[in-house]
Amino acid sequence: MMRFILIGILIAMAIGIGAITIWPHMPFNKGQPYGAPFTLIDQKKAPITEAAFRGHPSVVFFGFTHCPEVCPTTLFELAGWLKTMGDDGKNLNAYFVTVDPERDTPEIMNSYVSNFSDRITGITGDPDKVHAMAKAFGIYWKKVDTGDGDYTMDHTASVLLLNAKGEFAGTIAYGESADTAIAKLKRLAAGGQA
Repeated sequence: MMRFILIGILIAMAIGIGAITIWPHMPFNKGQPYGAPFTLIDQKKAPITEAAFRGHPSVVFFGFTHCPEVCPTTLFELAGWLKTMGDDGKNLNAYFVTVDPERDTPEIMNSYVSNFSDRITGITGDPDKVHAMAKAFGIYWKKVDTGDGDYTMDHTASVLLLNAKGEFAGTIAYGESADTAIAKLKRLAAGGQA
């Protein structure tokens, strides 16, 4: 009996530690739109606001164009998932938001995102406004000096899923299986929680 109690305590502690490491970065209130209002530009230099995340389910990924692995892998996979879904995913809108707006101009974002899919919209803009948006969405980012006069960016690697009201509906973790990711996207597209 004591063994089961100890196991239960250890499981509760593990869940608690997991919640502490995950949830502080996920600022949302159930039934409320996720994030905060923002005014940025897309890769075509058109204004874009939080209204883009309303009226249809959205897939939102934060990264940067100089990213060596996580960002191109995620965007490649996202493009493949959307293609695999076909008509089942036609109501999903996908966005790639830079965490490196100093380098990621609209022209660079357009060239980069176009390499993956015409279904993905790049978002950039004034660095202070971009970083305020990332913070409001619970995204971690940090500029890291590479020691050769250049830098890279550490950042959250999960894909955010928002329902048609702009509310948090789940995530797709970096490296998650294609079958699981597509199942989540199908639920999201059908109006459910991922």
